[in-house]
Amino acid sequence: MYKLLQIELYKIFRRPRTYISFLAITALVGVIQLGLVKNGDDYVNFVMGNVMQSFSFDGKLLNGYLVCYILLQLLLVHVPLLIALVAADMISGEANMGTLRLMLTKPISRTQFLLAKFTASAIYTFMLLVWIAFLALFVSMFLFGVDDMVIQKTNYLVQLPVGDVFWRYVGAFGFALLSMLSVAALGFFLSNFAENSIGPIVATMSVIIFFTILSTMSIPLFQKIQPFLFTTYMVNWKEFFDPKVNADNAVIIGSLQHPDRIIQSALILIFHIVGFVGATMVLFKKKDILS
Repeated sequence: MYKLLQIELYKIFRRPRTYISFLAITALVGVIQLGLVKNGDDYVNFVMGNVMQSFSFDGKLLNGYLVCYILLQLLLVHVPLLIALVAADMISGEANMGTLRLMLTKPISRTQFLLAKFTASAIYTFMLLVWIAFLALFVSMFLFGVDDMVIQKTNYLVQLPVGDVFWRYVGAFGFALLSMLSVAALGFFLSNFAENSIGPIVATMSVIIFFTILSTMSIPLFQKIQPFLFTTYMVNWKEFFDPKVNADNAVIIGSLQHPDRIIQSALILIFHIVGFVGATMVLFKKKDILS
């Protein structure tokens, strides 16, 4: 199993398109950080102009923690499309090259074969998120420094003390990993139905875009199905930045306003991951391999 996993990782990282994701993330983060270095104060004044008239902040409002939050809101919407480039190619890519049948002649079960492939795509997803964390969080902390983090919610402001922020990002990235693994599992599932890579990749991207639109529109008909869509829960990493407050409206250090939402969302995402991978195994075992 370990040797098989090594082979699958080698296949992933020998393809030039695998590095498109890392290059795209690097370029996007770099451009945004450069823009904020040059005109960050103007951006903050534009976004929070009305609030700043009645709110005084004794510190550096534009700091690495806030920049990372801005970047995550932008990146985690598009990262699923990059993950689909690899995950949706795991099975269909073998069929396209004519090596799927050959692979299954080796003394390994189909379950081992699929587990090795999904584990490899999960490792790729993890590495991509680690790269995002390095660029968005640590590089931003280096460029902009750290201070209290001020976030503008719909109806209120949240000011998180500088010492109460880093662990929230650890939790947020951990939750984001579950979200991205659900995307990888979907791509892996759709990869089972085609003999070329383009179809599953486009299908995965289309499903994510379609589900995301349904998840964000406040229409009664859509609201009835939103609880069943995994995309509804992918944005709940933001719950880590919504703390409880005391009677004086001061943040309670180390608290979360709705930890139940985080747990429920994580369980639903895990359910989808297991469901997609499990369905892939069931269907693949019954599949006649002709290519």
